[in-house]
Amino acid sequence: MSNQLAIPMTLPTGNMDAYIGAAFQLPMLSAEEEHDLAVRLRDQQDLDAARQLVMSHLRFVVRIARGYNGYGLPQNDLIQEGTVGLMKAVRRFDPDMGVRLVSFAVHWIKAEIHEYILRNWRIVKVATTKAQRKLFFNLRSAKKRLGWFSQQEVNQVAEDLGVKPETVVEMESRLLNYDVAFDGADADDDDSTSFAPAAYLPDLRHEPSIMLEDADSAESERDGLYSALESLDDRSRDILQRRWLNESKETLHELADEYGVSAERIRQIEAAAMKKLRSKLAA
Repeated sequence: MSNQLAIPMTLPTGNMDAYIGAAFQLPMLSAEEEHDLAVRLRDQQDLDAARQLVMSHLRFVVRIARGYNGYGLPQNDLIQEGTVGLMKAVRRFDPDMGVRLVSFAVHWIKAEIHEYILRNWRIVKVATTKAQRKLFFNLRSAKKRLGWFSQQEVNQVAEDLGVKPETVVEMESRLLNYDVAFDGADADDDDSTSFAPAAYLPDLRHEPSIMLEDADSAESERDGLYSALESLDDRSRDILQRRWLNESKETLHELADEYGVSAERIRQIEAAAMKKLRSKLAA
């Protein structure tokens, strides 16, 4: 086999259709060629071998990325993120595993695309826990009709995906909601701005009752803090004052030198004083 396959160094980047067309024109690797390139990368850190492995598999990135077009995100971004996943897979691929690179790389390609979608699909993050992330990419395909799930459908989806029914209901609610610009989509469109949150959400910051309530709350918290500080012994109070309340903060070592103890002892006194303060403030 030739050490250098007929794979170009770059693909056209100015036009997405041209890029995709060029990706599908790249030659595919035989199992032997793929194995030899992977061995060169693993044993010799041959970057040209890595390039050939990545370039020859770009068509699979495009195919996988097309499956996520329904999320309304730019296709070129989906392909770019999938390519990052492919590059990670190539770096981690072991030619002695006995599987083709494409089978190994699918997980990495989808993982990067999933991360991109979760970061960019909505301004407000819709999936944070493992169960929610699983639901995000399965709930849409599980829906067989418009409208909300029935309780039977909720239970079936929960059983199929191994999550709690209440998690299914919560994710369904998140998916059916949408982002709204605070000032409206178009500031020049009166009809648009009249329904924007800025038109009907009140600004209570300068409401007299709210201002009085905030002032009373701040004063109460301040008095409580002073009262709690007074309950401490002189050394503990001095350490907290100089470590946290003074404008110029002092270090553990500076206080340790002054009191003639170790820095660890100062840290212990500080921690005990903080614990006592919290209990006083919570009472």
